[in-house]
Amino acid sequence: MPSPLEASAQRDRRPGLKLGFSLFWRTFFLLALLLIGCTVAWLQTFRSLEYEPRAIQTAHQIASLVNLTRAALVYSDAITRVSLIKTLADQEGVRILPREPNDRFQPYTSGALDLRVTEELIDQLGEGTTVASRVNDEAGLWIGFTIESDTYWLLLDPTRFSRVGGRTWLVWLSTAMALSLAGAALITRLINLPLKQLSRATMQVREGEYEAHRLDERARTNEIRAVNIGFNRMADQLAKIEQDRAIMLAGISHDLRTPLARLRLETEMSVADEDARDHMAADIAQLDAIIDKFLDYARPDHVDPKPVLLRDVVDACTYAVQDYEEMNIKVEVPPDLRVMGDEVELTRVISNLVENARRYGKTPATGVADVTIQAQANNDAVLIKVRDHGAGVEPALLAQLTKPFFRGDAARTSAAGAGLGLSIVAKNIERMGGTFALTSTPGRGLAAHIRMPRAMPAGMVRPGEPQGSGKKPA
Repeated sequence: MPSPLEASAQRDRRPGLKLGFSLFWRTFFLLALLLIGCTVAWLQTFRSLEYEPRAIQTAHQIASLVNLTRAALVYSDAITRVSLIKTLADQEGVRILPREPNDRFQPYTSGALDLRVTEELIDQLGEGTTVASRVNDEAGLWIGFTIESDTYWLLLDPTRFSRVGGRTWLVWLSTAMALSLAGAALITRLINLPLKQLSRATMQVREGEYEAHRLDERARTNEIRAVNIGFNRMADQLAKIEQDRAIMLAGISHDLRTPLARLRLETEMSVADEDARDHMAADIAQLDAIIDKFLDYARPDHVDPKPVLLRDVVDACTYAVQDYEEMNIKVEVPPDLRVMGDEVELTRVISNLVENARRYGKTPATGVADVTIQAQANNDAVLIKVRDHGAGVEPALLAQLTKPFFRGDAARTSAAGAGLGLSIVAKNIERMGGTFALTSTPGRGLAAHIRMPRAMPAGMVRPGEPQGSGKKPA
């Protein structure tokens, strides 16, 4: 019968892509996506709205300069014209050059804005106007126009009318995105900080540390303050309930065991019928055992895991029942196998499983409970199996067997006790950091599977850890 815990451990180690985000990163990602989308949309909108007015404004400025230059040249004599050309070149950075038939030029069409400026200039200056970005391998903003029958080039400094380049937009976009991401991280941290504190406090309350972490009841946000107050009141109430339960169980133990002891004594002294006396003593012993089960199940102690030699625990649990005629136990546990746990709790676990098999795991044909206890190392864990060969239970009942006070009377006869044995086993194993599961095949028995952390001998390294992670001996 394969162990379901071993199969689940192999599935966990199977390589694969596992995606998971904390609440912080999910909120940060959504906020960053929103802010970046808004920034890009704003940038595109700004560029679209700025494109047409900028092209028209640039064309008007250039057309005005060309018209003023042309008018100044037309209405000046030869000597004044030379002086005017020199003044324009020195003070305004505008050069007037004659246009030769063999001049080589490149159209001013490097971008959509340039094309729009060119169209607007031709529309304002008339047909025959030429706009070029390079003439005779000299870069600039060249405007070709005519004065009467003569043709000229007007060379302008292109930086006076240059558009915002792609690098500038990239710098602005990068800056806006960086600021957006920083703001998203800050906002996300402020939003998720109360939730993180609540999560940490919830984990501590789950572990029974009711006073270890109290939430701030003076938070500025009304909703968070109300949640924190409610959580603190709930933790206080749980602590009080836990304390009342411990006091109640202690009282039950004291109040019930004292009359039980008197009943046992009176039975031994007053009942003459030996058979009746034995039955009454057995009933009193069963009541005493049920009280012990209640106390074991409600035990609030925290476990400090330490290396435990598993074979010693199993031998101690089987020693008391090894001579029973109604029970045969086979132990297959390596003598040097160690687990991380508590020896007392682990003894209680194995004893409950052995007692459960003795009561309900008898083979129908022989009336003897054949129990097998096996253990083997599996990487950084130890797999333990306690199996009987009895009637078993229906698979539908397996999940309910570890519930408190549930007894599978329909599937397993002679159910005596409080129905807490397997519940105590599951609770103690979970408290020690292990995993518990049950499997059953009707007619072939029930198997209890335990997966406990493995305690490595001195000098050994856990699988998956670097070889140099251990401390070197002095």
